[in-house]
Order: sequence, then C-alpha cells, then structure tokens
Amino acid sequence: MTDIQPTENIFNDSCMIIETAQSAAYTVVNTVLVQRNWLLGQRMENEILKGNRADYGKSLITQLSIELTQKYGKGFTKSNLYTFLQFYRAFPDIFHAVSGKSRALLSWTQYRVLMQVEDKDAREWYAHETLSQAWSSRTLQRNISSQYYYRRLASHNKEVVEREMQAITAPLQDKFEYIKSPVIAEFLGFTNNSSYTETELETAILNHLQTFLIELGKGYAFVARQQHIQTEKEDYYIDLVFYNYLLKCFVLIDLKSSKIRYQDVGQMDMYVKMYDELKRTDGDNPTLGILLCADTDEDVARYSTLNSNDQLFAAKYLTYLPTQEELRREIEQQKQHFLLAHNNNS
Repeated sequence: MTDIQPTENIFNDSCMIIETAQSAAYTVVNTVLVQRNWLLGQRMENEILKGNRADYGKSLITQLSIELTQKYGKGFTKSNLYTFLQFYRAFPDIFHAVSGKSRALLSWTQYRVLMQVEDKDAREWYAHETLSQAWSSRTLQRNISSQYYYRRLASHNKEVVEREMQAITAPLQDKFEYIKSPVIAEFLGFTNNSSYTETELETAILNHLQTFLIELGKGYAFVARQQHIQTEKEDYYIDLVFYNYLLKCFVLIDLKSSKIRYQDVGQMDMYVKMYDELKRTDGDNPTLGILLCADTDEDVARYSTLNSNDQLFAAKYLTYLPTQEELRREIEQQKQHFLLAHNNNS
C-alpha cells in the first residue's frame, strides 16, 4: 500500500487507499478461511480412512459437528463439515503443507460453487478462468449453470460464445462482493449486516412487525431476524423467524417491497422445507411460511405450508395467526409512519 502514488485529486487517492486496504484485508482473511476449511477436510478424510466401519464417517462428522458447535458456535453444521470434506477431495493439491500454497486462491464462496462440477477437467477450467478473468461468484455460478464450458468446447466460433457470456454476466460483476459475504462475516465472528438486503422501508416495517406479532398475544416467541440459510449455490436471509408455542411450529415471515411473484412463493416453500429438515423436532408441527408485500392489495398476505391439505391444522393456524386484514392494516400503518418521518426529516 505504501507504493500508491498520490495524484492531484485527494478524493480519488483516498478511494484508492481504502479500496486497496479492503482488498488486501480480504485476501488475507480469505486465504486463512480457505486454508482452515481445506485442513479440516484433510483431517476428516484421514480420520475416515482409519475407520473400519461403513458408517464411521457419518457418525464421526455428526459428533464432530456437535462438539465444534458447542465450542465455536455456528459455522460447523454437519452440512458445512461435509462441504469441507468435499472441498479437500475436489482440490487435494491446493496446499502442499500448512505453511504453503501451490497456486493463487479463489474465494471460499467460489470454491463452494466449483464443487457443483463433478467433471474434474471442467472444474479446473472454471477455476482457472475465474482467477484469470476475475469472475465474481455470481458470474461463475451463471457460467456453470449455463454449461458455458461445454458450449464453448463444442462451438466452432468460441469468440461469439465468449462475447455473449461477457455481455450477459457484466451486470453480475461486483468487485466488492466480499464486503457483503456472510461467510467472511461469520468467520470473523461478526453479525451479518441486514442493511445490504433490506430497503429502509422494509426495515421500518419489520422493526414494528416483530413487536406487533409478539404483542398480538397468540403464542409467538421471537427466534431470529435476517436468519442466514445457505445452499450450495446461494445465501438466503429469512426476514423474521418465530416459534408459536400454541401451534407448536416455527413461523417464517418474508417481506417483499413489491407484489408477490410466483418465484417468491417458491422461495418460501424452500425455506419451509429447509426449516422442517434442519430445525423441526418430532414434537413440532409443520413449519409455516408467511409472505407479505409492502404494496397493499389483495395479495398482501399469502400462506405457504407443506401440508396445505391438512384441514384440521389449517383451521388451527388460521385461528392463531393474524388475519390478512390485521397484517394489511399493520403494514399500511407503518408505511404511513415511515413516510411522515421521512418527510419531516427532509
């Protein structure tokens, strides 16, 4: 950083110093994060190879997850540990030893995306292109999902395929994507910043909605805000999570700044299924998902459940959950409060 040469523009120079520092800090943190995950994967692989039972690896990872979570908190779920193991198996030669690396590293998010590719040649090519072309994680994901490697390989005019890819992925490039990385935030012990995923209006509504539901007096216990849910390809955030002890189930709430779309319903169904798999116990009823939109129309509230054909349970949750009219009125009220406060501060 001391090699940065000053110019006549102090603002541009300041931006250069800040961005260079951010990039340098990320590089250091990312290297350690990738090395940690690789070493954990290596250690688990070596331990599994020692076992003489077919189910040894599964029981080992389950117990290791419990103990690491108790000591270090979140980040060491069974799913994550399996990912570390898969990472080591897919990239066994990244590190020659604890103190050295054999080549430049990608981000942990990019490695996670690359592990979707089973073809070793394709995986190595995507890794090389990501590094040399400075692809963002979103660009890499798009190129893998669209079979870019195989389409380019089969094409007689590779330049046309490349130009099309560059045009399509240009909006996906984000040189500061690491600042918003939940993986880096969790690794450093920071709380994810919800301001990257919520507008001011949505945040204002959610702030009051959280209190509104608890004060409704119908069995709500607050669980989490902006809860991070991770899949192989994406990071998601559930706006609000409650447990209703009268319904004996989790209630997930997602707020949209526009009218609810078909994709939003599908995403909520995914949240519900993941929550049922990861959090639901034998004594819990199926998880409920509530989609709300800030645009007050007939679609202001929709309910998405895995067991929507269970009429008895439907009757239960319609009794305890707020009605569409209550939700509509609360959202409209908070919109008006926000607009009045915003106008007064202008």
